[in-house]
Amino acid sequence: MKLRPTIKLLLWLIAAVVLLHLAILIKLIPYEVTWGGRLKNDSEMYVFESTSILANLLLGCVLLIKGGYLSTPIPPRAVNVILWIFLALFGLNTLGNLFAETLFEQSLSLVTLGFSFLIWRVLKTKGKTTKSKIH
Repeated sequence: MKLRPTIKLLLWLIAAVVLLHLAILIKLIPYEVTWGGRLKNDSEMYVFESTSILANLLLGCVLLIKGGYLSTPIPPRAVNVILWIFLALFGLNTLGNLFAETLFEQSLSLVTLGFSFLIWRVLKTKGKTTKSKIH
């Protein structure tokens, strides 16, 4: 896989995940089937879902930087460190989802595994990043 198509795929997946979290925030999806059933009330749900949305948006920004879509003074090494942290988080999330109580969360382990693989591919792909716009 080439770098930019992989990044574009990840950005689309991030958009879908953010929509999922928004659906939980506005209660189209009950929060009881998420977060391992540990959320006790709406306040906790708002904190967890908002944090998740912000984390996904951060990942999207880091990927835009990695792909050369955003120009920034952040060194490439720092971008890679952040991506390695996200890779670890998605790997741990995959394990957590596999052992979740609900089928909904168990099925999300495929999504988090996909994220892990794609982030790993971004980190391992040898390719120059450019400062061009999204095509």
